[in-house]
Amino acid sequence: MGIHLHVWRAVRRRPVPAGAATATLVAVAVAAGAAAFSDGADRTGAPAATVRVDRGEVTSAVAATGSVRPAASRGLAFTAVGTVTEVRVRPGVDVTVGQVLAVLDDAEAHAEVTRAEQALADARAVLDDLEGEPDPDTLACDTSPVSATRGDGAGGAAGGTAGDTVRSTPSGDTGSPTPGADPDQPSPSATPSVTRSATPTPTGSSDSPVKPSASGTGKGPAATVTAPTPADPRGCPTEPGGSGPGGNAAGADPLLRAHQQVTAAQLALAEAADRLAGTTITAPVAGRVLSVAGPVGTRVSAGARFIELAVVDGMQVTATFPEADAGQIAVGQTATVTPAGRPDTELDAEVVQVDPVGTSDGQVVRFGVRLALGDAPDDLLIGQSAAVRIRIATVADVLRLPAGAVEVRRDGAGTVLVAGAAEPRPVVVGLRGDQFVEIRSGLAEGDLLLAAG
Repeated sequence: MGIHLHVWRAVRRRPVPAGAATATLVAVAVAAGAAAFSDGADRTGAPAATVRVDRGEVTSAVAATGSVRPAASRGLAFTAVGTVTEVRVRPGVDVTVGQVLAVLDDAEAHAEVTRAEQALADARAVLDDLEGEPDPDTLACDTSPVSATRGDGAGGAAGGTAGDTVRSTPSGDTGSPTPGADPDQPSPSATPSVTRSATPTPTGSSDSPVKPSASGTGKGPAATVTAPTPADPRGCPTEPGGSGPGGNAAGADPLLRAHQQVTAAQLALAEAADRLAGTTITAPVAGRVLSVAGPVGTRVSAGARFIELAVVDGMQVTATFPEADAGQIAVGQTATVTPAGRPDTELDAEVVQVDPVGTSDGQVVRFGVRLALGDAPDDLLIGQSAAVRIRIATVADVLRLPAGAVEVRRDGAGTVLVAGAAEPRPVVVGLRGDQFVEIRSGLAEGDLLLAAG
């Protein structure tokens, strides 16, 4: 009997009173109902977000990502052929005006200048010798008059020209004839000697009538006239093809040829001096070295670009915009540039160029835009990416609402939800910016609206 009682005590559980169980179930149900009621009250009783109409600035802008570029760059080259002996800069180094950047072996250039100087000295010596000789224009030449054959008698005087000079050499009394002579024939001593001018006279005929002269009448034999030889300005005769009129003066004049040789030698010396100066590359402007074509020992040719120098005084940003946005961009518009890694830095910029021709990437035509930075920091990196925001239009001191509080339809009309109103209210919108919308009519400053229009 004692053993059975021990087993019963090990497996027996204490019974739960019926009243206590009922009270627990009621408490759980009440708590659940209270929680459900409280949650419903929170969902229906929370006030909606609202905004008020205020005054301010509304800006419309377009945005893109660009990269930092120098305002200009210079390609520097040697003007002579040779081997590089010195390279004094490396990419990324800032240089000043006149700083030596690279040097070329100049032995051959020096020798060329020496040869050009000697050639010029020789040409000048020849010219000095020619200029020291007497002026050929002052030399005398044979200017004896051309002889003419004249016939005797008064008719010979009639066959002359107005330019003939008649000189009589009388023998005795020219007024009385010689005794025993024919009175119809003039005395030989009274025959005039005629000196003809250089002007040729057409050959006359003995049968041709002549005009009587003051000294007598009759016919005389025709005069034989020799045409003069062409003469230069000094009166000296010249040969065809010479240095006179119709001749080749430039090819025959040694003085002119000497002047030409001096001029050619001067030009050759100037070119040689330029090539000698071109064996050294110096910085024409202050800037930053972008690239160097080779190290010391590199063989270069004249005119080949060896150093690329960027002008960093005016840094710029280049970006591309789709045609829908590019059509609104114009030179002179202001912008803000935010360099990558500097979200708190906004640099002022201005549009200075819009490409007139776009490029297609297969789906969209894009146009390049260049912006000049107003005050770029010294540590701005060339090629660094940057966010670009160009202001297309701006209005100030206008009624505005956040863009999310206005519903704008395709026709441009807008509607808003006034707090406490059952129906949307139509409004007239103006400039639509990326953050605010201009309200031209339909609302007043201070009106309370639902934020989610």
